[in-house]
Amino acid sequence: MSKKGGKREHELRYRINEQIRAAQVRLVGENIEGGSRIVSIDEALQMADELDLDLVEINPKADPPIARIVDYSKFLYEQKKKLKEQAKKAAKVEIKEIRFTPHTDEHDFQFKTNHARKFLEQGNKVKASVFFKGRSILFKDQGRELLDHLLDELSDIAEPEQRPKMEGRRLIVILKPIKKTKKQKNKPTNDAKDQK
Repeated sequence: MSKKGGKREHELRYRINEQIRAAQVRLVGENIEGGSRIVSIDEALQMADELDLDLVEINPKADPPIARIVDYSKFLYEQKKKLKEQAKKAAKVEIKEIRFTPHTDEHDFQFKTNHARKFLEQGNKVKASVFFKGRSILFKDQGRELLDHLLDELSDIAEPEQRPKMEGRRLIVILKPIKKTKKQKNKPTNDAKDQK
């Protein structure tokens, strides 16, 4: 029975039992003496049969291929669980963008900085850029100062992935949220100072 491709390919990517084409396999796992050993495919199949389990090829590219003796359905369940965990850990981080010009006034700067702060608190990255239109390219230093000011304003919750850099006519910096430690989260306040 062919177990090729299709929508359920992630489930069917392992060869089991007689589907394994190699003459020898490296058996690994808890039920293998010494944790690993090379055996003929016939011996591996016989061992799996005696344990009433399946021989599963887990790395066909190794020489010889690596196989385990396991309950195949339980093995697939564990693999799916691992994939779900990896997907959770690799949750997508959005990059939000805020834009300035070299002549952004203080009120507009504070408004955009507050937006950046909200994005960072939500766990997103922020791409801040200063766009130099026409002759405003002469004000690169002003743009750099503006981004440095932004970095200072947000230094309590964010850090730059790298220093501001020019990309075409834009000066950009990407900010990422700082992960807080438990000490920082539970920092006590000194409100009781003034009590007599």
